[in-house]
Order: sequence, then C-alpha cells, then structure tokens
Amino acid sequence: MSEFPLIDRLRQRAAMTAGARGDVALGIGDDAALLAAPQGRQLVIAVDALVDGVHVPPGTAPADFGWKALAVNLSDLAAMGAEPAAALLALALPDADGGFVDGFAEGFFALADAHRVALVGGDTTRGPLAASVTVVGYVPPGEALVRAGARDGDDVWVTGTLGDAAGALALWAAGTPLPRESALRARLDRPTPRLDAGLALRGLASACIDISDGFLADLGHVLAMSGVGADIDVDALPASAALREAFPDAGRRRALQLAGGDDYELCFTAPAPRRAAVGAALAGSAVAATRVGRIAAASGLRLHDAAGRALPLPERRGWQHFDGAPA
Repeated sequence: MSEFPLIDRLRQRAAMTAGARGDVALGIGDDAALLAAPQGRQLVIAVDALVDGVHVPPGTAPADFGWKALAVNLSDLAAMGAEPAAALLALALPDADGGFVDGFAEGFFALADAHRVALVGGDTTRGPLAASVTVVGYVPPGEALVRAGARDGDDVWVTGTLGDAAGALALWAAGTPLPRESALRARLDRPTPRLDAGLALRGLASACIDISDGFLADLGHVLAMSGVGADIDVDALPASAALREAFPDAGRRRALQLAGGDDYELCFTAPAPRRAAVGAALAGSAVAATRVGRIAAASGLRLHDAAGRALPLPERRGWQHFDGAPA
C-alpha cells in the first residue's frame, strides 16, 4: 500500500470535523491549509512529537497513541489559556499499515471531536514509529497565560493529581501487569488536557505551565522566566487513591509526584487574594486545583514537609531527553 490510501483514510475522517468549523477555509488536500482567524484573536501555535519507545511504551495500542499525540499538544494550549481550533499531523510508520492508521485515527479523532479540533493537513512517511502534531488555537490579545509572571507572595497551584502516569511507567518497567483499564495506565495512555481550566484561569493566574517533564522541572521553568524562587510543601502534592495503593511508601510516591512527569496537569501561580476566585473559576472545569506552595523573592526551589521541616531536593527533577533518563 502506498501512502496515498493512508492519507485518504485520515482525510475522510478529518472532513467531518473541519466542515463543522467556520474558520477552516481550506483543509486537507492542498499544499497548505487556510484558516480564517477570528477577528480580535491572536494565534497560539504549539508542536510536540511522540516517539514509540521514548514517549510511549512499546506496544501501546494505536488508538492510545493517536489520543496521546494530540493530547500532549492540547495541553500546551491549555497552559496558554487558549481555545483549540486546528491541528496538523506528521506520521512516520515503519510499514504502510492501514490497521494501525485506523486505530490511530480512532483515538486521535475521539479527542479532536471532543474539543472541536479540525485536522487540516500533515504528512506521512516511512520511518521509526512517531507522530508530530502541531496545534493552532486562539486567545484574546493580552490574555494568554505565560511562564514569566509569577511574583513574590503568589500561591503555587497544581490541577488534578500528580504521579499517576509515572507510577504506571514504573510498574511497567518492573514487569508488573498493568491492564489498560487500570486507573494509572489510563493516565499514562490517555492524559486529559486541562483546556477548560486554562480558559478559566485567564485573568486570574499570574503564570502557568503544563507538567510534562516533571513538576520540579516544569515549575523550575516558571521560576527562571519570572526571576523568583519557591517554597513547596511536598505533603500537599495531590495523589490519587490508585497511586497511594500502588505505592504505599510515601518516599517512593513523592519521587514520582515531584519528578516523574507525563502528568499533563497545569502548574500555575496566582496572587493569594485570588484564592476564592480561583476556586470558583475552576468549579465548572471538571478538575480541582490544590495549593502546594508559595512564590518567594529569593531565588531557588526549596522543599519542606507539612511540619515545616526542610527536605533535600532530589538529584533528578524531571525528564531529560538527551540523557535518556530523568535528571
């Protein structure tokens, strides 16, 4: 099979969503797509790649691969407070496997349809299994959430729970059977981009980032961009019941939450007087947020427990792609 029948499989499915959006003037079929951006909106553009065996375990179901390829990009739009609109997909396949493409499309479009994201173009090629997705969204001028806004005295928040996907990977690496329907595996295979939360935080959060490489690593980006430090209560980090059951040892669980990554939750800061407003804004977003620390003028990242005892920073704070392991 050549690549053109594979493209046709994606084109036919993509037309269902693209035709329902008024901003897609020209979708798949030409050398490039045409989008009519709404008046008074800035474009928000992000790109991420998923490589088999690097970002997903070998043998991940095609539908889960497709879902996650889009989800990690939509998470970037969520961190910017953007409304998603369109996506482009570059897919590398070892073979012209129509069954894989159909499964990939099932997962990809299940998430795309849920957020009215139109696939408007892309590319297919032979190579090691990988997917690169570019997403386009919109945000009113001056309302995008950025990393460089945290200020002394701001609260540090995280949405959802941390460590679930990292816990699933740890169990998989140890050879522990992990059914697809298990809670931890679901967080690894099909993360939930917090788009509603990102929209709700516009005008409230002073800085924001999505947690992909690890809480400490990604919070560190906010601190560096904002020129501040932070004090974090590790006992405040939200953990799911599934993570607590699988990792009853608090130290092991804490390491997964601090540096495991693959959470795709939002870490954001907001002035302390806005606590009630943050809670009210997120009440309709289907995800709660937890205060886990405070921004400080003094640079650096400091950890303590619920009793205020200082704790050492872990040697590894998150994922480093070119080291092949967390660092």
